[in-house]
Amino acid sequence: MPRELPIGLTPPDWLVRNLRAQQAPVNRAAVIRAAVAIALPLAIGLAVDRPFYGALASMGALTGVISDTAAAYRVRVPTIAIPQLFGAVGITLGALVYGRGWVAVVAVTAVALASGMISTIGAVASASGLVLLLTCVVGAGLAMPGEWWLAPLLMSGGGLLVLVLALLAWPLRSGVPERTAVADTYRAVAELLTAVGGGTQAYDDARHAVTQSLNQSYDIVLAHRARHHGRSPELARLLAQLNAITPVVEAAPVAHLGAAPLPPEIPQAVRHLASAVETGYTGPTGLKPPAPDATETVRAVDHALRYAAEVVATPDVDPRGIDDRLGRPAALSIRAARAARGVALSAASWRYGLRLALCIGIAQVLVSILPVPRSYWVALTITFVLKPDFGSVFSRALLRALGTVAGLVIAAAVLSEVPRGWWDVPVLLLLAPLIPALTPRGYGYQTAAITPVILLLSDVLNRQGTALLLPRLVDSLMGCAIALVAGYLLWPESWHTRVGDRLADAVDDTARYVEAAFGPSAVDPPARARMRRRLYRDLSAIRTEFQRALTEPPPTGRRAAAWWPLVVAVERIVDATTAAQVRVRHGAAAPSNAEVTQVVRQLRELAEGVRKAETPYEVRTDLAGPVGSVLEPLRQEVAAARAIASPH
Repeated sequence: MPRELPIGLTPPDWLVRNLRAQQAPVNRAAVIRAAVAIALPLAIGLAVDRPFYGALASMGALTGVISDTAAAYRVRVPTIAIPQLFGAVGITLGALVYGRGWVAVVAVTAVALASGMISTIGAVASASGLVLLLTCVVGAGLAMPGEWWLAPLLMSGGGLLVLVLALLAWPLRSGVPERTAVADTYRAVAELLTAVGGGTQAYDDARHAVTQSLNQSYDIVLAHRARHHGRSPELARLLAQLNAITPVVEAAPVAHLGAAPLPPEIPQAVRHLASAVETGYTGPTGLKPPAPDATETVRAVDHALRYAAEVVATPDVDPRGIDDRLGRPAALSIRAARAARGVALSAASWRYGLRLALCIGIAQVLVSILPVPRSYWVALTITFVLKPDFGSVFSRALLRALGTVAGLVIAAAVLSEVPRGWWDVPVLLLLAPLIPALTPRGYGYQTAAITPVILLLSDVLNRQGTALLLPRLVDSLMGCAIALVAGYLLWPESWHTRVGDRLADAVDDTARYVEAAFGPSAVDPPARARMRRRLYRDLSAIRTEFQRALTEPPPTGRRAAAWWPLVVAVERIVDATTAAQVRVRHGAAAPSNAEVTQVVRQLRELAEGVRKAETPYEVRTDLAGPVGSVLEPLRQEVAAARAIASPH
């Protein structure tokens, strides 16, 4: 009979969540690129008897591998190339202040401030800020060879090698990643329709998966349209196909409210459309009409599905007739000006920049005072731990320490058993692919994969062998401690400020969405579609932020767990609003202005309560209305949201 562990030995939930590996497929192409891009420069350096040069280029390739996250080929160009430009600036600035004492401390701290502020703009800017600070720290901590321009040239060359390898298949596979993304969205919708009428949790999970897939697909397609300005028929067709699946997504909550599963032919038909999207097929779709005794709900879903099938089967689409459900992206110059203005005037960007600069400044001061060999590793650790979009600072510090220990075990075996020289090349061919393979699993796994690669390249530069291991462990623990104390514990940003206000804003946006759908000043369908897409996108981001907060120890994790049911409830409110809108579009009676005003008032009261409360509390619910109204399910969801987290 198995014995249960005493309660005191059971690990807390937040620790279990931190250590749990995420499920993600392995990108085989990225694995191959990492192996070639990191090992090849070192092999060339060894061949010309310049291993130091080869190691620097391999380090640049490492930053390129970290930035290699985009699926679409055109998106890969800015995603990989722009961080390399920042990396060249960073290594140059770092080399200029190498060995200059307090001047180096001030310079690296100033770069940390700039890096932190630009990291808040977006994904590419975040990667650029990371590489800028990383290379600056390395340049200020290691003597660079040759002329001032050689080190940035080598490191940027290594990063651009990753870009060249990433674009090799572009002529043969142009448009394939975009079609695959849209097809995957159709498959996610098929899973949502399969979950209709089943368990609530399964449906909620499927709906969240659809939201994430739509976000990713719109991002890929709209990123192209920002460059092509709608002139590409292929991209316009993909955007039309994305817009066409939206009515099916809108019909799903109507069907789910009916509590009866849909006929299996319906999700199977969506999977058939997904295959047509992926292959570019434009022939007959073979959809069969619904049975004569089909319910009104099934007919509504079938109507939306037939519209999607018609769009998928249309070979030519006029780009001028396609609505962007997220709004057409502005020109690059306008977006750059907006980003610069946002960085300069945003309190959040200054707050994060000062936070990062404080931690880097403390690290630089400490390593200038204490006899820490190769002390740049402390600042490197802080840079990774305080990355704004990697998750909770506490979790990253914990996982960084654990991942470093695991990586040091691998590095110890390599440095003690493998002779230096040409043997380093096959070792890198084996270790480098672990970086893209393990990164999707979680931050700790990424750290464990990156650590032995960096240590092996560092050993090429300084030939310290296993003597590197203990200093690297001490440096990492110092960096984690500084990040935890100066970047986490001493900052007054509570969980409620970071997440509670965002949830309250989403509830307010939901109230505006209800008004836009049914109020006296209802907006046109394209504007409603943009509101809905932005609302679902915001809720997806809030869900991700809550899940990060759940990985922190009490009281933060406990507060997140207390508010978590409300996140799900707000998502259901948006679903109920969409379902009511679909029912009105198919002939149901529109709600009265009094009904709409009542629901909107209750939502705004709920939003105000979320902003003011540190913990959930029970509130009065008074949502009576006409029996049989299309807003009755919405009233029920609003009532549940107002009482779902009441104290017991």
